[in-house]
Amino acid sequence: MQETMLRAWQHPAAFDPARGPARAWLCTVARHLVIDAHRARQARPAEADGEVLERLAEQKPGEDEIEQALQSWAVAEAVRSLSPDHRAVLLETYYRGRTMVEAAQVLGIPVGTVKSRTYYALHALRLALQERGIEP
Repeated sequence: MQETMLRAWQHPAAFDPARGPARAWLCTVARHLVIDAHRARQARPAEADGEVLERLAEQKPGEDEIEQALQSWAVAEAVRSLSPDHRAVLLETYYRGRTMVEAAQVLGIPVGTVKSRTYYALHALRLALQERGIEP
């Protein structure tokens, strides 16, 4: 209502008595103000309430991503600490998703050797991760 009266006071020349009564003109001004306000709200993102903003402020930006990056570096370092034979077996069976038989064919070793190397490689990897403070 205040904005309607302010607009009428600032632009008195916009009122034309020949077109109708002042009340109708003021209602039209008020209607246009409501439409403009609605369009303005639609044009910008919705405002968040205080609880959402407080939760966002409590979170540290990128904390999860940083933790994941640090953990992946530590895992990569632990994998590099394995012997080449153990790394090769884990690469074929876990990273490339091959079966024991397929890994044996690719590596040119017996299936039993792939199975035992996989067992010992996982054991060594677990120890290497524990030394770095990562609990598998």
